Amino acid sequence: MPTDQAMPDRAGKMRLDKWLWVARFFKTRSLAGQAIEQGRVKLAGERVKPAREIGPGARLDLHVGDADWTVTVRALSMQRGPAPVAQALYEEDPASHARRQQQASERKLAASPAATIKGRPTKRDRRLIHRFTDE
Repeated sequence: MPTDQAMPDRAGKMRLDKWLWVARFFKTRSLAGQAIEQGRVKLAGERVKPAREIGPGARLDLHVGDADWTVTVRALSMQRGPAPVAQALYEEDPASHARRQQQASERKLAASPAATIKGRPTKRDRRLIHRFTDE
C-alpha cells in the first residue's frame, strides 16, 4: 500500500475535532466531538461533523462554556503542545475578543447567586433556612 499517494490528498488538512483538541479549546477529542455534534461549533456558519477536514483559513464559530469565539485557523499541528503554541494555531476576530472581554467583566460584576452554593446545606445553613421559613 503506497502511503505517499494518500498524503498529497490530505496535505494541509486535519479533522476538526482533532484541531479543536490540539488548539486547546477542549480538554479531550471526545468533548470536542460532542460539542460539534451539539452544534456549538460551526464552520463558516454551518453545522458540520467531527470528521470534517479543515485547513488554514477556515473560519470557526465556537461556543465554549460561557464564551463565544470567532476564530480563523492559521496553522495545523499534529500533536497537542503548550498553550502558547496552541494560541499560535488560530487568530481571534477583534470583535469576538471584545465581546468575550465584555462578558467576563459582566460576570465579575454580577456574580450568580447559585455560584456560591456548593452541595448540601450545612447544619448551620439548615437552621437559618428553618428559622427564615418557619417564622
